[in-house]
Amino acid sequence: MKKRVTITFPKRTVQMPVTYRLAKDFNVAANIIRAQVAPNQIGKLVVELSGDIDQLDAAIQWMREQNITVSLSLGEIVIDEEACVHCGLCTGVCPTQALTLNPQSFKLTFTRSRCIVCEQCIPTCPVNAISTNL
Repeated sequence: MKKRVTITFPKRTVQMPVTYRLAKDFNVAANIIRAQVAPNQIGKLVVELSGDIDQLDAAIQWMREQNITVSLSLGEIVIDEEACVHCGLCTGVCPTQALTLNPQSFKLTFTRSRCIVCEQCIPTCPVNAISTNL
């Protein structure tokens, strides 16, 4: 089973080897999609956790016991077609090529099945045409 979650670390736990503990103690793999972690600052990871459902639940419970906030990511990326100016800036940061420019029309194409909701495109859009549906 897979779960996409956002993990938010308090300043005092940012040095904790969380992904190592998930693998070693719970046999849960953590595919890091996006990371914002720095010493003495609140850290944030967007990860896809995979493993047995019971192990996933135990791992999430353990993280919460360590005062790490875990929130499930259930949203999807939404493109406001009227606001989009098809500049293509979002295509440069999309790690899965879910966002591409059509070579004939130079219009933005969004392939939802490729999107991992890493949200890297959201702050890149100069006209705020990209958001999540949460």
